[in-house]
Amino acid sequence: MSTPVESRQARVIDELRVFIKKVLSDPTIAVKSVDIARKLRSEADANELIAREISANTTIRIPEKWSEADRMFLDIIDEVLDDEEALY
Repeated sequence: MSTPVESRQARVIDELRVFIKKVLSDPTIAVKSVDIARKLRSEADANELIAREISANTTIRIPEKWSEADRMFLDIIDEVLDDEEALY
C-alpha cells in the first residue's frame, strides 16, 4: 500500500512521461512553448496566458486546474528563459 505522497509522486511521474513522449514525437512543441512564453512572460497573469496559448497551439493540454506536473512544466519554461536572459 502506498502513502499519499507516493501516490502523488507516481501521478506526477506518469504525467511527465506522457509529456516527454509528446515532446519527443513532435520536437516543435518545445520551441513553440518557449516562443509563447517569451512573448507573454511580461504580461499580468503570464502563466495563465502561457498555459492557455500552449494548449491552443500545441498537443500539450494544460487544464484550468493545474497539476503539479503542469506547474513544473511552466516553472521549467521560466527557468529556460531566465537562463537565456543571463546569456545576454
